[in-house]
Amino acid sequence: MAPVLQSSQPWVEKYRPKQVKDVAHQEEVVRVLTNTLETANCPHMLFYGPPGTGKTTTALAIAHQLFGPELYKSRVLELNASDDRGINVVRTKIKDFAAVAVGTNYRQGGYPCPSFKIIILDEADSMTEDAQNALRRTMETYSKVTRFFFICNYISRIIEPLASRCAKFRFKPLSEEVMSNRILHICNEEGLNLGGEALSTLSSISQGDLRRAITYLQSGARLFGSTITSKDLLDVSGVVPLEVVERLFTACKSGNFDVANKEVDNIVAEGYPASQIINQLFDIVVKAGDDITDTQKANICKCLAETDKRLVDGADEYLQLLDVASNIIRTLSEMAQDF
Repeated sequence: MAPVLQSSQPWVEKYRPKQVKDVAHQEEVVRVLTNTLETANCPHMLFYGPPGTGKTTTALAIAHQLFGPELYKSRVLELNASDDRGINVVRTKIKDFAAVAVGTNYRQGGYPCPSFKIIILDEADSMTEDAQNALRRTMETYSKVTRFFFICNYISRIIEPLASRCAKFRFKPLSEEVMSNRILHICNEEGLNLGGEALSTLSSISQGDLRRAITYLQSGARLFGSTITSKDLLDVSGVVPLEVVERLFTACKSGNFDVANKEVDNIVAEGYPASQIINQLFDIVVKAGDDITDTQKANICKCLAETDKRLVDGADEYLQLLDVASNIIRTLSEMAQDF
């Protein structure tokens, strides 16, 4: 089947909610921010949670709804992790923008247009501690004319003095039902045919990240046309085929190191990412039957966690997969853990 005609615009942008009320699954956040829009007054805000759950979308939507298209450029400063946001930028660009006062409240074109500006600091957890410290006084000094919106994945990387100055909003990973509704809406708009199995696969491989799900859907539509199967989505997502991971686990259960070593060689030769193998192996271990005790599962999961950390630190993938395989063999055959 010939691929459907595609527009040049990514669907992530095309279907990005333009209003706060359209943001999916974040009921508490939407309710509070809707009240903020009605009163045209808001505190400093800190949005945190997993990727693809609507943090940046919500911040941009509330800024657009407060100021409208005409005042948006002069009233909103958006800085991302791609911009330089070191201590010098905080002392100059951010401070200069925050210091300039704006006119008093007046509604323009139906927008509230409150008498403050907004600075959106996306991926704020990548800012250095010095830069965050430099913001503390700026936030307090210019709080009458400027509001700060911090957006991050890991709230623990935001220094406590900044976090305590903000109203915190946690964005939850999206449930399968919410994601399915949004994906089906996009399929109807784009004329795609997505079966129930493919829809379930898309939800599971995107792990609550709606942006990732929409990207996989558009990639599948470009490559395979208007009818997309579960296998097509697995191909474009880079997820390791389930049978590959199951073969590795079966080889480990056999207790034969040479067989397990052969499976690890095959995985490395095929170029599958070790971190993805670890994640999928974890799911298989947790769902394993009664032939593996809870203690054995716990020991294997502990080994997987340690390996995952080593991979993040840049360890060799082949050696780490071999270490996982040997540890699983040792655990399942009840061998002593200490040499």
